[in-house]
Amino acid sequence: MKIDNSMPEATVTRRQVLLTLGATAGALAIGSGASSLARPAAAASTDAAAEANPGLTKHGLVADELQRWQINHANQGVAVDADHFYGIGNHALVKHRKDTGVQVGEWMGSQDGAIIHLNAGWVDGDELVVAHSNFPQLPMASSLETYDRNSLQPVATYSLGIRLGSLTWAVRHQGFWWACFANYNDNGTTPGFDQRWTHVGKFDDNWQMLESWLFPPQIVATWGDSACSGGDWGDDGLLYVTGHDAAELYVLRLPRQGVTLEYVTTIDVPFEGQSWAWDRSARGERIIYGISRARREVIVARIPELPSSLLG
Repeated sequence: MKIDNSMPEATVTRRQVLLTLGATAGALAIGSGASSLARPAAAASTDAAAEANPGLTKHGLVADELQRWQINHANQGVAVDADHFYGIGNHALVKHRKDTGVQVGEWMGSQDGAIIHLNAGWVDGDELVVAHSNFPQLPMASSLETYDRNSLQPVATYSLGIRLGSLTWAVRHQGFWWACFANYNDNGTTPGFDQRWTHVGKFDDNWQMLESWLFPPQIVATWGDSACSGGDWGDDGLLYVTGHDAAELYVLRLPRQGVTLEYVTTIDVPFEGQSWAWDRSARGERIIYGISRARREVIVARIPELPSSLLG
């Protein structure tokens, strides 16, 4: 990929940020032994979100827990391939066998090094691609960090520069990059913005934004003061996302009209928000690897199929 050298210098005002995004990225849609887990739904964190929240419609969908492993460094997320899973920490990667949980590799970044806040990981062939941001520093800036899947040594970096939000996850789907840029209510967000500005964008290979969408208010209301931490497309063509703390997996679709993703349903899961990954090697099964940040665990779950009435 070519590095996009056209990104402008840092700015902090709302008007300047919007003008920058409009000039460089196209139209921005504005407007881890088993144990029981508590599954609280976080309270709405803004008055506007609370007033607009129509509530989450659930359809009795519950994931089956298959396995969990104690992985101390997995406090941000997990990635997975056919034989291994990869615990992700702020500046750490740990590689474990899927069959035994035994650690077989690691990469540890320096506490004061260039890697500040790793987030979701995505396995692409022999590479592990990880979303990274400078959270909670300002101005908000992000990058894609690529590691050799076998050695876990860094092999490439791609700076996304200053964007409206911190990159929490990025995946390839249908020939494009799809990514979430998160904004928060407490810290690490450009003054004048909050979690409502969190958005999913569709990007070309040069990371120019082609389209973007807001999250539905009933999803924003589950985030507390945080935002969307994990996401990827399912085999049913729908977008599955998680927040920061709730043991819930939200299902969304691209809207038929407008700028806001459409809410489909919620699946109760045994992992607590954060970033996660589909096990694409589990042919014919919908298997997700997630984490419990509080317990430092990687958790494997089978995700139920959605009823046909929700797929239309």
